[in-house]
Amino acid sequence: MNENTLDFEKQISELQGKINELEAFSKTSGIDCSEQIEALNQHLDKMKTEVYSNLSAWQRIQLSRHPGRPYALDYIERIFNNFCELSGDRRFKDDKAIIGGFAKFINQPVMVIGTQKGRDMKSNVYRNFGWPHPEGYRKANRLMRLADKARVPVICLIDTPGAFPGIASEERHIAEAIAANLRDMFELTVPVIAVIIGEGGSGGAIGLGVGNSILVMENAYYSVITPEGCAAILWKDRKYAPQAAEALKLTADKLIELGIADEIVPEPFGGAHNNFDEAAKLLAAVLKKHLDKLGKLSGEEIKEQRYAKFRAMGRVEELAANEA
Repeated sequence: MNENTLDFEKQISELQGKINELEAFSKTSGIDCSEQIEALNQHLDKMKTEVYSNLSAWQRIQLSRHPGRPYALDYIERIFNNFCELSGDRRFKDDKAIIGGFAKFINQPVMVIGTQKGRDMKSNVYRNFGWPHPEGYRKANRLMRLADKARVPVICLIDTPGAFPGIASEERHIAEAIAANLRDMFELTVPVIAVIIGEGGSGGAIGLGVGNSILVMENAYYSVITPEGCAAILWKDRKYAPQAAEALKLTADKLIELGIADEIVPEPFGGAHNNFDEAAKLLAAVLKKHLDKLGKLSGEEIKEQRYAKFRAMGRVEELAANEA
């Protein structure tokens, strides 16, 4: 069984292992086991359908955090051409948790910005585990304003548990950096598309999330707080994270229902980690649709559309005086 196998995938992994063993036995022994292998494959397909068609909110969060899931650079490599990374916030240093630069998307110049995690301990330390510092948001702000001057769309690929909550972040004013991004993103006169490709945690995500279109991958989440954080506050115990995940309504289908996200980007069966190329192809198709749509608007119309979109978010229920 693969060490990255999730709890709810164990039966699938075990059955796949048995099929692999039977195939190897058939090959080495010369005994025809094709009927048994076919029967097991049919059972495997049925099992996968049952599991992946009925995922809970917590299971989708586990998929969004899967260590084998494609990250921003994986999508940039497959979707964009001529990516030219730009570094530094021109104030303190370059934050490796946020990457960005000019690129081409189907021959259209764009500015692509993303939060980036690492694959192992060394690269995770280099990327600060995908937790951006203030200078990361200031770098993103600089690049978005540069894109506005160059009249090219901005595409943000978001995958972060949140902004880095350490002392260094507070000393360099993390809240102000995120707030400045929110303010300045509303002023951009070029299309902004925000894509939640994995984790969309708290202000760390919204600092790149003020988009004309907000897209969410099928197994991604977008929330004001992580389920563990919510559980620690409300239940005083992180073990209640699965219950918190359900209550927060942070999965793709709920985000569409609540009017937060505009479209769900489908993933390969079982999750994006199963096929990077297919995941990138599916994302590229949705990106093109939204870029084509937004490309028909003027700069002022883009600003107005973005403002109206966020003003319309949220639900209010008024109670009668005798019910209050």
